[in-house]
Amino acid sequence: MKTIATCVEEILVSQPFLEDALTRNILNFSALSEELREPISKMLRKPVKAGAIMMALRRYSPPKEMANKIKLNKVLQNLGDITVRSDISDYTFKNSPSLIHSHLKMLEVIKEDPHIFYTFTRGIHESNVLITNTLKKHMEDSYKDETCITMQDHLSAITIGLPKENTKIAGLYYQFFKRLAWEGISLYEVVSTTNEFTILVEDDVVDTAFSAVKSLKN
Repeated sequence: MKTIATCVEEILVSQPFLEDALTRNILNFSALSEELREPISKMLRKPVKAGAIMMALRRYSPPKEMANKIKLNKVLQNLGDITVRSDISDYTFKNSPSLIHSHLKMLEVIKEDPHIFYTFTRGIHESNVLITNTLKKHMEDSYKDETCITMQDHLSAITIGLPKENTKIAGLYYQFFKRLAWEGISLYEVVSTTNEFTILVEDDVVDTAFSAVKSLKN
């Protein structure tokens, strides 16, 4: 049976920004209660009072919040190096039987230089390649027989080293996305490995994005 408290929890869980603001006590409880009165009344199929909603808001505590928050803070403090690479190009190709051979041609070009930035990600219908702009000519030669869906220049990659325990922490990636969203930064691409997380942004916002990510570590 639904109650006002369970309705409040359902709404907050579906709106993580709202839940975050609530747990940080930076919301006007009275105004929020009034705003939630209509949707909660519909959920319960009966009128509810704003005062009862406000009480449920003040009593709300995210499940396992404190224990996970301690672990999360520890991981954020132990983030590894944050590396910025500029002049990155992003290519999206339609998947084809020959695409992997094009990828192998490009690997032959870059194999002698371990410092070159190059990623290849294969999806169900398309594949994505990120590469240093200086190798654009080699890139286009290697993939000349493929169908290029989109191509974007003037991008920068921010790579964050993650502690080994990162896979056990709920909400870690959310912290990056939330912080960047608060700054109004759109992510062009996201790439991750087990212990590295890379975001791709347009060159004109890379300084703001870097500062936002670095602030999480501090």
